[in-house]
Amino acid sequence: MQIHLTETPEAHAREVIASGLGAFNTERAGPGEWRRLAVLIQEGEAVTGGLWGVTSYGWLFTELLFVPGAFRGRGLGADIVRRAEGEARARGCTGAWLDTFEFQARGFYERLGYRLFGQIDDYPPGSARYFLKKAL
Repeated sequence: MQIHLTETPEAHAREVIASGLGAFNTERAGPGEWRRLAVLIQEGEAVTGGLWGVTSYGWLFTELLFVPGAFRGRGLGADIVRRAEGEARARGCTGAWLDTFEFQARGFYERLGYRLFGQIDDYPPGSARYFLKKAL
């Protein structure tokens, strides 16, 4: 056995780690029924933004949300989040969670009913990272 630190791992290395952890988690917590969820903003054939997440263990995790500047302030972001939450409910989810930086969208999510449950100060330096959740 060797331990190897690298900035350039082989492509399959992440899958090996993820599948091992997934098997461990399933053994302890049961199947998570992981399902991707995306709500996309499209201009013609091009995707220009949207929400990227996953549902598992009865929760929606919003990994990414991006609304292009030209579309901000029109309620589009709120509509996208509500659509994702609606699909999560249809999948049987009872909650949603996400994280955001201080310079991003904490207030936006709080207006949609999300509440702070954790934070990391000085990440990135001079700012904070917030973790929010919402009952569905």
